[in-house]
Amino acid sequence: MARHTSSTFTEVELEFMHIIWTCGEVTTEILQDRLREQGRELSDGSIRKILSILVRKGHLIRKKEGRGFSYRAKLPRNQSETGLVRDLLNRAFGGSVSLMAAALLKGDEVKPGDIEAIKNLIAEHERREGK
Repeated sequence: MARHTSSTFTEVELEFMHIIWTCGEVTTEILQDRLREQGRELSDGSIRKILSILVRKGHLIRKKEGRGFSYRAKLPRNQSETGLVRDLLNRAFGGSVSLMAAALLKGDEVKPGDIEAIKNLIAEHERREGK
């Protein structure tokens, strides 16, 4: 049975995307150097394979540069992150924002100051929506 190709990111794909969003545009060499700085050693072939997958999924734009290619994100980081959250919301919480928020608030991830920041975001959202 063929495996379904997801438009969302795997862990390593997201690692690549963080580097690409930070750099703006990369070659395989630049990407390999940045990964090495983070303690990750990947072969040139592995890097090219993952970049190819990201192009096929529609996350990257590839441009011919001399004998190789350069890559840049198709969407800015904030739009991609919104898509990731929307995917998680739909797949894990059936589209329920309140269930997702409750799961986050019940966890240990909420740090001092997070609640106040969330309240400010809600107030800002309400102002924009005219409520």
